[in-house]
Amino acid sequence: MPWLGTDDGNGDRTDDDALSVAALLAGATRARSDPAQAEAAVHAALAAAPDSLEARLAAYRFYFYDHRLAEALPHAAAIVESMARRLNIATDWRLVEPDDASFAAPEEAPGLYLQALLAWGYASLRLGDVEAGIAALEKVVALDPADRFGARRVLAVVAADEAEEG
Repeated sequence: MPWLGTDDGNGDRTDDDALSVAALLAGATRARSDPAQAEAAVHAALAAAPDSLEARLAAYRFYFYDHRLAEALPHAAAIVESMARRLNIATDWRLVEPDDASFAAPEEAPGLYLQALLAWGYASLRLGDVEAGIAALEKVVALDPADRFGARRVLAVVAADEAEEG
């Protein structure tokens, strides 16, 4: 991953930290058939480097794919905040505007920001915080007019569900 061993601008990250996290997360990958072992590896990576993007991504993915959205949600939020700092934009996604960064560019940081915000919005919806979830998805649509990550489709499903209920 390109960000392994990079400095976050505060001098907090070292090559040793990144290698340690990568080694711990390798244990999660090897333990896919043993969820308890995989979760232990994710916890160890988070304990070793709580601000590590790699550890947060692994934690989000583990909990999301295990359908434990309440546990995935804070990791998605941390990824949004981390990527916002990398993009030098507001850490509160509600304040971000389309011209704040090159969201349509193929670079990793804007794409990961949008994916993490979409994930946060989706998890919020599924957990019953419909207002926050919709707001996050609408922000993704505003920042990603080409809809590379499918936020419009998720919003369409929500709208159809609301129409069906109402």
